Amino acid sequence: MDGARVVPGKATPRGRFPHLRRAGDFVYVSGTSSRRPDNTFAGVRTDEMGTTDLDIRAQTRAVIENIRDILADVGADLTHLVQLTSYLVSMNDFGGYNEVYGEYFDEGGPTRTTVAVHQLPHPHLLIEIQAVAHVPDAATKESS
Repeated sequence: MDGARVVPGKATPRGRFPHLRRAGDFVYVSGTSSRRPDNTFAGVRTDEMGTTDLDIRAQTRAVIENIRDILADVGADLTHLVQLTSYLVSMNDFGGYNEVYGEYFDEGGPTRTTVAVHQLPHPHLLIEIQAVAHVPDAATKESS
């Protein structure tokens, strides 16, 4: 199955792009945030006075789990990841992000690049991750 997909049950992309695109044995996952299908964000709390508390650990966990769910749509999981690019709004969050990342991956996992960016598409976002997975297409392999 080559092609692009918007995955049912996940937050709808905020633009005209897919959650993932398969090209041969590779699956490319668009930048993914902690946004839920109802347009709320994991790792964001606002009190009655409007003060916002943003949690990099909760957001990182939610982003990785969103990527996991997107990969499941093509029969893959986090072990299929070969490369990640993480975008942090502040490198001051690197420690918390790195801590949670280590709960999911070790030195046998995907290669990783982490960069700081000026901002992401919503002011409550601290992190976004783009991913590439290697997912051999069983149907393609059987016909070869």
